[in-house]
Amino acid sequence: MRKLLLGIDLGSSSVKVCLLDAKTGKSIIAKAFPAVEMPIQSTQSGWAEQDPEMWWGYVKEGIAFVRQAADVQMGEISAIGIAYQMHGLVCVDKSHQVLRSSIIWCDSRAVAQGEKAFQSLGAAYCLPHLLNSPGNFTASKLRWVIENQPELAEQIYKIMLPGDYIAMKLSGEILTSETGLSEGIFWDFKENGLSEPLLAEMQIPKEWIPEAVPSFSLQGKVSATASAETGLEAGIPIAYRAGDQPNNAFSLQVLHPGELATTAGTSGTVYGVANTPVYDPKSRVNTFVHVNHSPSTPSYGVLLCINGTGILNSWLKRMLGGNSLSYEDMNTLASKAPLGSDKLTFLPFGNGVERILQNKPVGAHLLDLDLLKHGQGHLLRAAQEGIVSALTYGFRIMKDMGMTLATVKAGHANMFLSPIFRETFVQMNQVNLELYDTDGAQGAARGAGLGAGIFTSEEEAFIGLTKLQTLAPNPAIADRYDEVYQAWLARLEQLTADTQS
Repeated sequence: MRKLLLGIDLGSSSVKVCLLDAKTGKSIIAKAFPAVEMPIQSTQSGWAEQDPEMWWGYVKEGIAFVRQAADVQMGEISAIGIAYQMHGLVCVDKSHQVLRSSIIWCDSRAVAQGEKAFQSLGAAYCLPHLLNSPGNFTASKLRWVIENQPELAEQIYKIMLPGDYIAMKLSGEILTSETGLSEGIFWDFKENGLSEPLLAEMQIPKEWIPEAVPSFSLQGKVSATASAETGLEAGIPIAYRAGDQPNNAFSLQVLHPGELATTAGTSGTVYGVANTPVYDPKSRVNTFVHVNHSPSTPSYGVLLCINGTGILNSWLKRMLGGNSLSYEDMNTLASKAPLGSDKLTFLPFGNGVERILQNKPVGAHLLDLDLLKHGQGHLLRAAQEGIVSALTYGFRIMKDMGMTLATVKAGHANMFLSPIFRETFVQMNQVNLELYDTDGAQGAARGAGLGAGIFTSEEEAFIGLTKLQTLAPNPAIADRYDEVYQAWLARLEQLTADTQS
């Protein structure tokens, strides 16, 4: 009988479900739902919400598909792992009913609440204890709900992150994790527990916060109710949960100090591991508990995030051709434009406020457009160069924090499918880039195997992880890419200076 691991990766664009063969470490079947991107509701500028019941519907659809496609038999699925979009807020009542749509990661409405708490608590507390400003994270979003929807807040029984909600739907139990609490800025790193001063400042009842479990652990079992809804057998253990960026790092076996992972989906990230609790004094990049953290062997994930990444590419696709223009077509068009896009500049900050810009509402900007010279290829290449420049901006903040950035790992997916994007990333940052055949759903499945004890070691968990390619920088052309970055940086500095004046 096969021993299969089910991985669920809840993103903001889609839900991907994967079945991994524990013996070979290879994916048997994987599919993302829906076929088009999930909608994000934005009823006001800077707002972004999704319906948790929509997520659950696509989770069920994905499970049904992989079970049928892989002809899964009774007893073959041994454990379930869940990865999810970070920083979201799900509120439920005592009946486990959702009280409002989830305020998701790219929603900017709670910046003022986070800044007020930061000023009140003080940098001397927030940075060493929380390793971050409360910023626009889950705690601040919850404070916004308390202030603006008090009647709804009175009905709150528990609050959760998106992955906690999916685990609740599968098991009937409401739990969270230490890494999840840290990503919500609820976690006091010095006290190794919930931040009592933050809860008091934001007037958040402690009983609203679920019990925390380790990322790799038994976290409940599929309930009879969920079994009837999904076709999964009752009793299958849920043995892993993590936010998408810690999980992406895990999926690439980035678990030790000095190792780095990157993604370029809806948002773009670089995630590095450290064994000391480092932080940026301006909270432009953020530090969380990594999935393999323990009191005896501390492990921290330092996250650089650019909200406006793949979402800019998908916007351009809709504007320039919709279904008639594939991403591969776009990459081909981009390759026909020269390095630097004939001085066309794209600032990609159009998906909520950006942490690397200290939560300033900069927006996306297309600059220096020449209507007689620039065509589709220039536009598409400028977007890719602008996104990589934004990542480079954050990359240099991480270097200033003392992090070693030499080799970065990525899944061969999303914008890393573009040769232009890959080359620009490698040359602009002068790093080695290793591409792997993996994704977040595979990572969640491997995590479930470790959490359930099916894999007895890290090495065993990563049997089957395949490196596809290594790209190395060429110092001889580094100056050309640095010129592109410096021109982009000058336009950003000009824009932010104009905004402040």
